[in-house]
Amino acid sequence: MLRYLPFLLILALWIYAFVDCLNTPEDEVRGLPKLGWVIVILLFGEVLIGPVAWLIAGRPRAAAGAGGGRGGSGGRRWVAPDDNPEFLKSLKPDQDGGRGDTPPAG
Repeated sequence: MLRYLPFLLILALWIYAFVDCLNTPEDEVRGLPKLGWVIVILLFGEVLIGPVAWLIAGRPRAAAGAGGGRGGSGGRRWVAPDDNPEFLKSLKPDQDGGRGDTPPAG
C-alpha cells in the first residue's frame, strides 16, 4: 500500500496545479499565457516540472495582508450582509413598510 503513496502525491499535485491554472484569471497569470501553462503542466506533470513551475513562476502572488487569499478583488474583502453598512442602509426603507402602519390598499 505504501508503494502507491509517491504516485498518489504526484497525481494530487498534478491535478491541483492543473485546476488552479484553469481557475486563475488570464490577466493574473505570470510568465506565459494561460494556455502555455496548461500545456506545460500536462506535458511535464509526471516528472513534477510542470506543476512545480506553475506554483513557483506562473501562479499569481497573494497580495500583502490579504489573509492568505488572492488579491483579485481590488483589495476589498467579502463582508457578511449583517456587517455590511451598504446592505444595512438598503434595508432601512423596507423596515417601515412591513409593520402595518399604513392600511392595505384595496
